[in-house]
Amino acid sequence: MKGLPVELSEDDLALIQVLQSSPRLGWADASKVLGVHATTLAARWERLASSGAAWVTAHLVGDPQQMLLAFVAVDCEMHQRDSVTAQLAAVPEIVTVEEAASNRDLMLTVITKSLDEFSSRVVSRLKAIEGLTKYQTALCTRLHTSADEWRLNVLDRTQLATLRTLGASAGARTRGPDPQGELPASHLDLLPYLARDGRATAADIARGLGRHPATVQRQLNRVLASGILLFRCEIAQAYSSFPVTCQWFANVPAGRHEAAAAEIRTISNVRLSASTTGPTNFVIIMWLQSLADVMNAELALQQKVPDIELVESVVMLRTVKRVGWMLKEDTTSSGAVVVEAGGLPAAE
Repeated sequence: MKGLPVELSEDDLALIQVLQSSPRLGWADASKVLGVHATTLAARWERLASSGAAWVTAHLVGDPQQMLLAFVAVDCEMHQRDSVTAQLAAVPEIVTVEEAASNRDLMLTVITKSLDEFSSRVVSRLKAIEGLTKYQTALCTRLHTSADEWRLNVLDRTQLATLRTLGASAGARTRGPDPQGELPASHLDLLPYLARDGRATAADIARGLGRHPATVQRQLNRVLASGILLFRCEIAQAYSSFPVTCQWFANVPAGRHEAAAAEIRTISNVRLSASTTGPTNFVIIMWLQSLADVMNAELALQQKVPDIELVESVVMLRTVKRVGWMLKEDTTSSGAVVVEAGGLPAAE
């Protein structure tokens, strides 16, 4: 695509999918999947990451049983839209900021530890931003699918089978409460480093924190086992062959949410599905090949979930920030990550 910093080959895309399945997979194991020497893969990844074409990050699971995940629609004065967008993107708890082609100017994804923290740390800031005229919030009550499950689907069956034998999926997604209880502050200090580089080693983090590598290794092992994090390999959307983001606000009968989510999960384009509060009770986000596919996606949703009511579709004009990472106009990463000590982004 014109204007993008690098061209991605099929080999590049295959490496990205390997890291989508297991973001912290060692290069020696990745070599077994792709049949390419480990040093070649390491150099290939360095090129992809330095160009902003792909990156690995860690973000909080966003499970409503552990924390608060919210989708916030924002209206603002047109002549102050850039200023409002920049101020919103600077808030760590506002993890994703998108410009929308609808009656909503901006769509935000927010994560906080609690409803009280959402009010004190986010709502108070929304009210203080000049030019922000209105906001409407939908709270997530159940997160069914998140973007760490989305794949490029370029690997062949043999490569996928090798990935499975390596236990790749276990390294990609961990859930459940920490059996040793809430992580102490010394462990939470590691989270911003993992947000900036989901493949960071204990030695990398130890240098940043000024701690002994063995100490950080123990802390990292507990963080990885805690179930609070999702690790995911992201790709600049322009390289993905799916340049269009569409979000649907829908209604699903109360007793049908789990069944509907299971059916929606079989649609490969889905990046997120969640049950919510508000005027509608279900949110779906997909990456699509073209605007024409919006109607095809809606048809697929109706066929999979006959009793779904699609109330509103919103196409995104631009993603300014995705799970903490600031993006350029061409959808590549700028390298800037908005985090604060003891916290990091969550969800899509």
